[in-house]
Amino acid sequence: MVSNVSRLNYRLLIALLLIVISAAVAIVRERRPSFLRPDLRLYAYIGNSRDASVSVVDLIRLGTIATIPVGPAPSGLRAHPTLDQVWGVSTEGGYAFFIDAPSGRVVSRIPVGASPFAVDFSPDGRLAYVAASGSASLVAIDCRAGHVVGRARTGRRPWLARVTPDGKQILVPNRDDSTLEIFDAATLAHEATIGVGSHPEQVVVLPDNSIAFVSATGSNEISAVDLRNHALISNLRLSGAPSALLLKPDGGELYVSMPESHGLEVIDTWRTEISDSMLLGSAPAAGAMTADASLVYVSDAQANSVTPIAMAARRLLSPISTGRHPGPCALDPSGDLLLVANEDSNDLAVIRVRTQSLLTMIPVGSRPTSLAIKLF
Repeated sequence: MVSNVSRLNYRLLIALLLIVISAAVAIVRERRPSFLRPDLRLYAYIGNSRDASVSVVDLIRLGTIATIPVGPAPSGLRAHPTLDQVWGVSTEGGYAFFIDAPSGRVVSRIPVGASPFAVDFSPDGRLAYVAASGSASLVAIDCRAGHVVGRARTGRRPWLARVTPDGKQILVPNRDDSTLEIFDAATLAHEATIGVGSHPEQVVVLPDNSIAFVSATGSNEISAVDLRNHALISNLRLSGAPSALLLKPDGGELYVSMPESHGLEVIDTWRTEISDSMLLGSAPAAGAMTADASLVYVSDAQANSVTPIAMAARRLLSPISTGRHPGPCALDPSGDLLLVANEDSNDLAVIRVRTQSLLTMIPVGSRPTSLAIKLF
Protein backbone atom coordinates (compact mmCIF):
# COMPACT_ATOMS: atom_id res chain seq x y z
CA MET A 1 0.00 0.00 0.00
CA VAL A 2 2.80 2.40 0.92
CA SER A 3 4.60 1.51 -2.29
CA ASN A 4 1.53 2.34 -4.38
CA VAL A 5 1.16 5.71 -2.63
CA SER A 6 4.84 6.49 -3.26
CA ARG A 7 4.48 5.66 -6.95
CA LEU A 8 1.37 7.85 -7.15
CA ASN A 9 3.15 10.78 -5.47
CA TYR A 10 6.10 10.33 -7.80
CA ARG A 11 3.85 10.40 -10.87
CA LEU A 12 2.07 13.49 -9.55
CA LEU A 13 5.43 15.19 -9.01
CA ILE A 14 6.53 14.39 -12.56
CA ALA A 15 3.20 15.64 -13.95
CA LEU A 16 3.46 18.89 -11.98
CA LEU A 17 7.04 19.39 -13.15
CA LEU A 18 6.01 18.93 -16.77
CA ILE A 19 3.17 21.42 -16.33
CA VAL A 20 5.55 24.00 -14.82
CA ILE A 21 8.07 23.50 -17.65
CA SER A 22 5.33 23.81 -20.28
CA ALA A 23 4.02 26.98 -18.65
CA ALA A 24 7.52 28.48 -18.53
CA VAL A 25 8.09 27.72 -22.22
CA ALA A 26 4.71 29.26 -23.08
CA ILE A 27 5.56 32.43 -21.16
CA VAL A 28 8.94 32.74 -22.89
CA ARG A 29 7.30 32.27 -26.29
CA GLU A 30 4.61 34.80 -25.39
CA ARG A 31 7.20 37.42 -24.49
CA ARG A 32 9.60 36.69 -27.33
CA PRO A 33 8.69 38.43 -30.62
CA SER A 34 7.95 35.78 -33.22
CA PHE A 35 10.48 36.90 -35.83
CA LEU A 36 13.59 36.69 -33.61
CA ARG A 37 16.39 34.17 -34.14
CA PRO A 38 18.95 33.23 -31.47
CA ASP A 39 21.60 35.43 -33.12
CA LEU A 40 19.44 38.59 -33.10
CA ARG A 41 19.07 41.19 -30.38
CA LEU A 42 16.15 43.55 -29.89
CA TYR A 43 16.87 46.55 -27.67
CA ALA A 44 15.00 49.71 -26.75
CA TYR A 45 16.97 52.90 -26.11
CA ILE A 46 15.39 55.50 -23.85
CA GLY A 47 16.75 59.03 -23.58
CA ASN A 48 16.60 60.26 -19.98
CA SER A 49 16.52 64.05 -20.15
CA ARG A 50 17.23 64.73 -16.45
CA ASP A 51 20.20 62.44 -15.85
CA ALA A 52 22.07 62.83 -19.18
CA SER A 53 21.85 59.15 -20.02
CA VAL A 54 20.33 56.53 -22.31
CA SER A 55 18.84 53.39 -20.76
CA VAL A 56 19.15 50.18 -22.79
CA VAL A 57 16.30 47.68 -22.35
CA ASP A 58 16.53 44.09 -23.60
CA LEU A 59 13.09 43.41 -25.05
CA ILE A 60 13.56 39.64 -24.82
CA ARG A 61 14.54 39.52 -21.15
CA LEU A 62 12.34 42.55 -20.45
CA GLY A 63 14.87 44.31 -18.27
CA THR A 64 17.33 47.22 -18.32
CA ILE A 65 20.82 45.96 -19.18
CA ALA A 66 22.82 49.21 -19.38
CA THR A 67 22.79 52.93 -18.64
CA ILE A 68 24.99 54.94 -21.03
CA PRO A 69 26.13 58.49 -20.17
CA VAL A 70 25.62 60.60 -23.30
CA GLY A 71 25.54 64.24 -22.14
CA PRO A 72 22.99 66.82 -20.99
CA ALA A 73 19.37 66.72 -22.18
CA PRO A 74 19.50 63.85 -24.67
CA SER A 75 16.65 63.88 -27.19
CA GLY A 76 15.63 62.81 -30.67
CA LEU A 77 16.83 59.20 -30.43
CA ARG A 78 16.74 57.36 -33.77
CA ALA A 79 17.87 53.89 -34.82
CA HIS A 80 20.17 54.08 -37.85
CA PRO A 81 18.51 52.47 -40.90
CA THR A 82 21.53 50.45 -42.10
CA LEU A 83 24.27 50.51 -39.43
CA ASP A 84 24.27 49.02 -35.91
CA GLN A 85 24.04 52.50 -34.42
CA VAL A 86 21.55 54.55 -32.40
CA TRP A 87 21.76 58.32 -32.84
CA GLY A 88 20.57 61.23 -30.76
CA VAL A 89 21.40 64.81 -29.86
CA SER A 90 22.36 66.59 -26.68
CA THR A 91 20.17 69.69 -26.73
CA GLU A 92 22.12 71.45 -23.99
CA GLY A 93 25.51 70.18 -25.16
CA GLY A 94 25.06 71.24 -28.79
CA TYR A 95 26.20 67.98 -30.37
CA ALA A 96 24.95 64.82 -32.04
CA PHE A 97 26.12 61.46 -30.74
CA PHE A 98 25.84 57.86 -31.76
CA ILE A 99 25.97 54.64 -29.79
CA ASP A 100 27.49 51.46 -31.18
CA ALA A 101 24.69 48.98 -30.50
CA PRO A 102 26.79 45.78 -30.09
CA SER A 103 29.24 47.32 -27.60
CA GLY A 104 26.84 49.78 -25.96
CA ARG A 105 29.29 52.67 -25.98
CA VAL A 106 29.20 56.20 -27.36
CA VAL A 107 31.51 56.20 -30.38
CA SER A 108 31.40 59.87 -31.28
CA ARG A 109 30.08 63.28 -30.22
CA ILE A 110 29.84 65.68 -33.17
CA PRO A 111 29.40 69.44 -32.54
CA VAL A 112 26.45 70.75 -34.58
CA GLY A 113 25.51 74.08 -32.98
CA ALA A 114 23.32 75.26 -30.12
CA SER A 115 20.05 73.54 -29.18
CA PRO A 116 19.54 70.66 -31.60
CA PHE A 117 16.37 68.62 -31.06
CA ALA A 118 16.29 65.84 -33.66
CA VAL A 119 18.20 63.88 -36.28
CA ASP A 120 17.16 62.38 -39.61
CA PHE A 121 18.93 60.15 -42.16
CA SER A 122 19.33 59.88 -45.91
CA PRO A 123 17.49 56.82 -47.28
CA ASP A 124 20.78 54.98 -47.84
CA GLY A 125 21.95 55.77 -44.29
CA ARG A 126 25.15 57.47 -45.48
CA LEU A 127 24.34 60.91 -44.05
CA ALA A 128 22.63 62.27 -40.94
CA TYR A 129 21.08 65.76 -40.86
CA VAL A 130 20.65 67.98 -37.80
CA ALA A 131 19.20 71.47 -37.47
CA ALA A 132 20.59 73.56 -34.60
CA SER A 133 17.79 75.75 -33.28
CA GLY A 134 20.01 78.09 -31.27
CA SER A 135 22.54 78.80 -34.02
CA ALA A 136 20.25 78.88 -37.09
CA SER A 137 22.18 76.22 -38.97
CA LEU A 138 21.80 72.89 -40.74
CA VAL A 139 24.58 70.28 -40.84
CA ALA A 140 25.15 67.06 -42.75
CA ILE A 141 27.18 64.33 -41.00
CA ASP A 142 28.98 61.35 -42.52
CA CYS A 143 27.60 58.48 -40.41
CA ARG A 144 30.61 56.16 -40.78
CA ALA A 145 33.29 58.80 -40.30
CA GLY A 146 31.38 60.69 -37.60
CA HIS A 147 32.17 64.22 -38.77
CA VAL A 148 30.37 67.16 -40.39
CA VAL A 149 30.62 67.21 -44.20
CA GLY A 150 28.27 70.11 -44.96
CA ARG A 151 26.79 73.18 -43.30
CA ALA A 152 24.17 75.80 -44.24
CA ARG A 153 22.47 78.81 -42.69
CA THR A 154 18.75 78.62 -41.97
CA GLY A 155 16.04 80.95 -40.77
CA ARG A 156 15.48 81.72 -37.12
CA ARG A 157 15.08 78.82 -34.70
CA PRO A 158 14.99 75.84 -37.05
CA TRP A 159 13.11 73.04 -35.30
CA LEU A 160 14.38 69.98 -37.15
CA ALA A 161 15.64 68.66 -40.49
CA ARG A 162 13.36 66.28 -42.41
CA VAL A 163 14.60 64.28 -45.40
CA THR A 164 12.13 63.68 -48.24
CA PRO A 165 11.47 59.99 -49.07
CA ASP A 166 13.53 60.18 -52.28
CA GLY A 167 16.46 61.64 -50.31
CA LYS A 168 16.81 64.65 -52.62
CA GLN A 169 15.65 67.47 -50.35
CA ILE A 170 15.94 68.57 -46.73
CA LEU A 171 12.97 70.41 -45.23
CA VAL A 172 13.55 72.75 -42.29
CA PRO A 173 10.68 74.47 -40.43
CA ASN A 174 11.85 77.75 -38.89
CA ARG A 175 9.77 78.38 -35.79
CA ASP A 176 10.45 82.09 -35.30
CA ASP A 177 10.18 82.96 -39.02
CA SER A 178 7.07 80.82 -39.65
CA THR A 179 8.66 79.47 -42.81
CA LEU A 180 9.60 76.14 -44.36
CA GLU A 181 12.98 76.11 -46.06
CA ILE A 182 14.01 73.61 -48.72
CA PHE A 183 17.65 72.58 -49.22
CA ASP A 184 19.34 70.30 -51.72
CA ALA A 185 20.29 67.17 -49.77
CA ALA A 186 23.56 66.57 -51.64
CA THR A 187 24.99 70.11 -51.43
CA LEU A 188 22.84 71.84 -48.76
CA ALA A 189 22.26 74.61 -51.32
CA HIS A 190 19.18 76.69 -50.50
CA GLU A 191 16.29 76.09 -52.91
CA ALA A 192 13.24 77.89 -51.52
CA THR A 193 11.60 79.58 -48.53
CA ILE A 194 7.83 79.22 -48.15
CA GLY A 195 5.62 80.97 -45.60
CA VAL A 196 3.55 78.57 -43.47
CA GLY A 197 1.46 78.76 -40.28
CA SER A 198 2.77 80.36 -37.10
CA HIS A 199 5.56 78.52 -35.21
CA PRO A 200 6.02 75.43 -37.41
CA GLU A 201 7.56 72.36 -35.79
CA GLN A 202 6.83 68.89 -37.21
CA VAL A 203 6.95 67.84 -40.88
CA VAL A 204 5.74 64.76 -42.76
CA VAL A 205 6.03 64.16 -46.52
CA LEU A 206 3.88 62.08 -48.83
CA PRO A 207 5.58 58.94 -50.24
CA ASP A 208 5.66 60.45 -53.75
CA ASN A 209 7.54 63.54 -52.44
CA SER A 210 4.82 65.87 -53.73
CA ILE A 211 3.42 67.52 -50.59
CA ALA A 212 4.75 68.28 -47.11
CA PHE A 213 2.43 68.78 -44.14
CA VAL A 214 3.76 71.11 -41.45
CA SER A 215 2.32 71.50 -37.95
CA ALA A 216 1.91 75.12 -36.85
CA THR A 217 1.54 75.25 -33.08
CA GLY A 218 1.17 79.02 -32.89
CA SER A 219 -1.88 79.20 -35.17
CA ASN A 220 -3.42 75.73 -34.62
CA GLU A 221 -2.97 74.80 -38.26
CA ILE A 222 -1.50 72.23 -40.61
CA SER A 223 0.18 73.84 -43.61
CA ALA A 224 0.18 71.87 -46.88
CA VAL A 225 3.16 72.76 -49.09
CA ASP A 226 3.63 71.85 -52.76
CA LEU A 227 7.25 70.66 -52.93
CA ARG A 228 7.38 70.58 -56.73
CA ASN A 229 6.23 74.16 -57.25
CA HIS A 230 7.57 75.49 -53.93
CA ALA A 231 4.21 76.99 -52.97
CA LEU A 232 1.78 76.95 -50.07
CA ILE A 233 -1.39 75.00 -50.94
CA SER A 234 -3.44 75.83 -47.85
CA ASN A 235 -3.48 76.25 -44.08
CA LEU A 236 -5.91 73.78 -42.52
CA ARG A 237 -7.46 75.10 -39.31
CA LEU A 238 -7.51 72.63 -36.39
CA SER A 239 -9.50 72.66 -33.16
CA GLY A 240 -6.30 72.90 -31.10
CA ALA A 241 -2.52 73.01 -31.22
CA PRO A 242 -1.13 70.01 -33.16
CA SER A 243 1.19 67.54 -31.44
CA ALA A 244 1.94 64.21 -33.15
CA LEU A 245 1.65 63.75 -36.93
CA LEU A 246 1.03 60.14 -38.00
CA LEU A 247 0.99 59.54 -41.77
CA LYS A 248 -0.46 56.31 -43.19
CA PRO A 249 2.15 54.30 -45.13
CA ASP A 250 0.25 54.86 -48.39
CA GLY A 251 0.06 58.59 -47.63
CA GLY A 252 -3.74 58.69 -47.91
CA GLU A 253 -4.51 60.05 -44.45
CA LEU A 254 -2.70 62.08 -41.82
CA TYR A 255 -3.71 61.78 -38.15
CA VAL A 256 -3.04 64.80 -35.93
CA SER A 257 -3.30 64.65 -32.14
CA MET A 258 -4.24 67.77 -30.17
CA PRO A 259 -3.74 67.66 -26.37
CA GLU A 260 -5.53 70.91 -25.57
CA SER A 261 -8.73 70.04 -27.44
CA HIS A 262 -8.61 66.38 -26.34
CA GLY A 263 -8.88 65.03 -29.86
CA LEU A 264 -7.54 63.63 -33.10
CA GLU A 265 -8.26 65.08 -36.52
CA VAL A 266 -8.00 63.21 -39.81
CA ILE A 267 -6.65 64.96 -42.90
CA ASP A 268 -7.43 63.64 -46.37
CA THR A 269 -4.03 64.23 -47.95
CA TRP A 270 -5.21 63.85 -51.56
CA ARG A 271 -7.80 66.59 -51.16
CA THR A 272 -5.79 68.48 -48.50
CA GLU A 273 -8.82 68.88 -46.27
CA ILE A 274 -9.92 67.80 -42.79
CA SER A 275 -12.21 64.81 -43.28
CA ASP A 276 -12.96 63.63 -39.75
CA SER A 277 -12.39 64.30 -36.05
CA MET A 278 -12.49 62.17 -32.90
CA LEU A 279 -12.65 62.92 -29.18
CA LEU A 280 -9.95 60.81 -27.50
CA GLY A 281 -9.37 61.72 -23.87
CA SER A 282 -7.72 64.21 -21.56
CA ALA A 283 -4.46 65.12 -23.31
CA PRO A 284 -3.67 62.92 -26.36
CA ALA A 285 -0.10 63.60 -27.43
CA ALA A 286 2.41 61.14 -28.91
CA GLY A 287 1.40 58.22 -31.11
CA ALA A 288 2.39 55.11 -33.02
CA MET A 289 0.79 53.21 -35.90
CA THR A 290 0.83 49.54 -36.91
CA ALA A 291 2.47 48.69 -40.25
CA ASP A 292 -0.90 48.02 -41.89
CA ALA A 293 -2.35 51.24 -40.40
CA SER A 294 -5.24 49.29 -38.87
CA LEU A 295 -4.47 50.51 -35.36
CA VAL A 296 -3.23 53.84 -34.04
CA TYR A 297 -2.06 54.18 -30.44
CA VAL A 298 -2.12 57.60 -28.77
CA SER A 299 -0.62 58.24 -25.34
CA ASP A 300 -2.65 60.40 -22.94
CA ALA A 301 -0.37 62.35 -20.62
CA GLN A 302 -3.12 63.23 -18.13
CA ALA A 303 -5.06 59.96 -18.09
CA ASN A 304 -1.88 57.84 -17.66
CA SER A 305 -2.92 55.51 -20.45
CA VAL A 306 -2.61 54.78 -24.15
CA THR A 307 -5.71 54.56 -26.34
CA PRO A 308 -5.88 52.13 -29.28
CA ILE A 309 -7.99 53.28 -32.23
CA ALA A 310 -9.35 50.99 -34.96
CA MET A 311 -8.98 53.57 -37.70
CA ALA A 312 -11.07 51.98 -40.46
CA ALA A 313 -14.12 52.02 -38.18
CA ARG A 314 -13.03 55.18 -36.32
CA ARG A 315 -13.61 53.22 -33.11
CA LEU A 316 -11.87 53.72 -29.77
CA LEU A 317 -10.81 50.53 -27.98
CA SER A 318 -10.36 50.21 -24.23
CA PRO A 319 -7.54 52.40 -22.86
CA ILE A 320 -4.46 50.54 -21.60
CA SER A 321 -2.93 51.74 -18.32
CA THR A 322 0.68 52.93 -18.37
CA GLY A 323 2.85 54.80 -15.89
CA ARG A 324 2.56 58.49 -15.00
CA HIS A 325 2.59 61.03 -17.84
CA PRO A 326 3.12 58.68 -20.82
CA GLY A 327 4.93 60.31 -23.71
CA PRO A 328 6.76 58.84 -26.70
CA CYS A 329 5.63 55.44 -27.90
CA ALA A 330 6.82 53.00 -30.57
CA LEU A 331 6.09 49.54 -31.94
CA ASP A 332 8.82 46.91 -32.28
CA PRO A 333 9.65 45.73 -35.85
CA SER A 334 7.29 42.74 -35.63
CA GLY A 335 4.41 44.78 -34.27
CA ASP A 336 4.20 42.43 -31.27
CA LEU A 337 5.14 44.98 -28.61
CA LEU A 338 4.12 48.59 -27.99
CA LEU A 339 6.54 50.58 -25.83
CA VAL A 340 5.53 53.74 -23.96
CA ALA A 341 8.00 55.92 -22.03
CA ASN A 342 6.49 57.42 -18.87
CA GLU A 343 8.05 60.78 -18.06
CA ASP A 344 6.94 61.18 -14.44
CA SER A 345 7.19 57.59 -13.17
CA ASN A 346 10.55 57.01 -14.91
CA ASP A 347 9.69 53.69 -16.48
CA LEU A 348 8.86 51.96 -19.74
CA ALA A 349 5.47 50.31 -20.25
CA VAL A 350 5.61 47.19 -22.43
CA ILE A 351 2.23 46.33 -23.98
CA ARG A 352 1.32 43.11 -25.78
CA VAL A 353 -0.43 44.16 -28.99
CA ARG A 354 -2.25 40.89 -29.58
CA THR A 355 -4.06 41.06 -26.25
CA GLN A 356 -4.06 44.88 -25.88
CA SER A 357 -2.76 44.48 -22.33
CA LEU A 358 0.12 45.70 -20.20
CA LEU A 359 2.85 43.07 -20.03
CA THR A 360 5.28 44.75 -17.63
CA MET A 361 6.81 48.03 -16.42
CA ILE A 362 10.60 48.45 -16.60
CA PRO A 363 12.44 51.14 -14.57
CA VAL A 364 14.65 53.48 -16.63
CA GLY A 365 16.36 56.81 -15.93
CA SER A 366 14.99 60.19 -14.87
CA ARG A 367 12.36 61.80 -17.12
CA PRO A 368 12.50 59.66 -20.27
CA THR A 369 11.47 61.81 -23.24
CA SER A 370 12.69 59.96 -26.34
CA LEU A 371 12.64 56.37 -27.51
CA ALA A 372 14.18 54.23 -30.25
CA ILE A 373 14.13 50.50 -31.00
CA LYS A 374 17.03 48.68 -32.68
CA LEU A 375 17.13 45.14 -34.05
CA PHE A 376 20.65 43.87 -34.79
